[in-house]
Amino acid sequence: MKYFVARCGSLALLALLAVSCAKTDPTPTAPTGPTRDDNLALGNPSGAVASTSSPTNYLLVKDQYTLSYNRDQGKPNWVSWHLSRAWEGSAARQDDFRADASLPSGWYEVKSSDYSGYGFDRGHHCPSADRNGSVADNSATFLMSNMMPQAPNNNQQTWANLEEYTRSLVDAGQEVYVICGSYGKGGTGSMGYQTTIAGGKVTVPARCWKVVVVLPTGSNDVNRITANTRVIAVNTPNDNAVSSSWGNYRTSVDAIEAASGLDLLSALPLSVQNMVEAKTDTGPTN
Repeated sequence: MKYFVARCGSLALLALLAVSCAKTDPTPTAPTGPTRDDNLALGNPSGAVASTSSPTNYLLVKDQYTLSYNRDQGKPNWVSWHLSRAWEGSAARQDDFRADASLPSGWYEVKSSDYSGYGFDRGHHCPSADRNGSVADNSATFLMSNMMPQAPNNNQQTWANLEEYTRSLVDAGQEVYVICGSYGKGGTGSMGYQTTIAGGKVTVPARCWKVVVVLPTGSNDVNRITANTRVIAVNTPNDNAVSSSWGNYRTSVDAIEAASGLDLLSALPLSVQNMVEAKTDTGPTN
């Protein structure tokens, strides 16, 4: 009988210890570091859809970026992407410019050689250096559906400086959302003024623009954007005489919307949109 009581007591003690451990063991938490977030989190600026009935506003969703493609202009209307340290890596620049075979059947697929001999660069929207996490990520940025005919000095100096500054913000602990595009017709490259290239298949834009929304690294990004969030909007002429200082071309999101007909940052509450879209950034440029 004593053995039975002692055994029961031991079992009861073990049960109490098990309950106690269950109550005090910490619950594992999800990682709080940088993540790869939705490239279209801030909204679809033109209401683009993946339908052949919308050839001038066709939605293309890549793992690396999302865009509205204009078949008749042979270039994007806009490209949207997220950038955090989670996208960073050591993949080399692939330089494999090529046609985008994912376009609907029967559509002209712009080739790398279509840009040859006109004095314009194959200007990335989503830059190669923003997607070096893997060979596949980097290679995706060289699809011609991610390009526009861009004046060389604009692409290699003004735009490159802005891209480098954006990546420096990420390296300093921020994450950013970028929307980039062009509008109008007619630009001046290294060989003079052109309205189209490739026998009219690709439109040379008059203006190149970009919007950068800057946040501390975190989660629930859209709900963390407030009237005080830094939003950098830049609109440059597509001209080889452009200044290399992108800060000279800062403007408001409202002004880009008025010129392009787009509705940028549409996923934000209207009250927040009204505040951040009206301001012109005055922050540092390097």
